[in-house]
Amino acid sequence: MPAKDIFHNTVKTALEKDKWTITDEHLFIQVEDIDFYIDLIAVEIKSFLGASDVTEFHLALGQCLNYRSALRLTEPERILYLAVPVDVYNEFFSRKFIQRIIAEYQLKLLIFNPEREEIVIWRD
Repeated sequence: MPAKDIFHNTVKTALEKDKWTITDEHLFIQVEDIDFYIDLIAVEIKSFLGASDVTEFHLALGQCLNYRSALRLTEPERILYLAVPVDVYNEFFSRKFIQRIIAEYQLKLLIFNPEREEIVIWRD
C-alpha cells in the first residue's frame, strides 16, 4: 500500500463535507502486470511541498496520465481528478505554460483549502 499524501485526510474530509461517499481509500487498479493505487475514489492528491514546483508538476502529470489510461481500461466510467491546495493553484497552476499543459492534457482539478478542509473549485 502506498504512503498517503500529507493532505490525504484533509481532502477526504473536504469530499465528505461536499456530500461524497468515500468508497475507496486507495483505489486499486491492475492493468496487465502493473498495479496502481489512486488516493481517494479517483482523486490523486498532491501537496507540492518539494523543492521545485516544476518537478512536482512533472511527477503529478505523469502519474495522472498513467492512472487515467489505467482507468479507461478498467473502469471507464470513473473520472480522475488531481487535487491541489488552493495556494499552489493560485501561485503555480495559474501560470500561462501550466495552463496550456492542463488544457492540452485535459486535466481535471480539485482545488481545496487545507486550513478549512473544503473544496474551493472543481475544474473540468
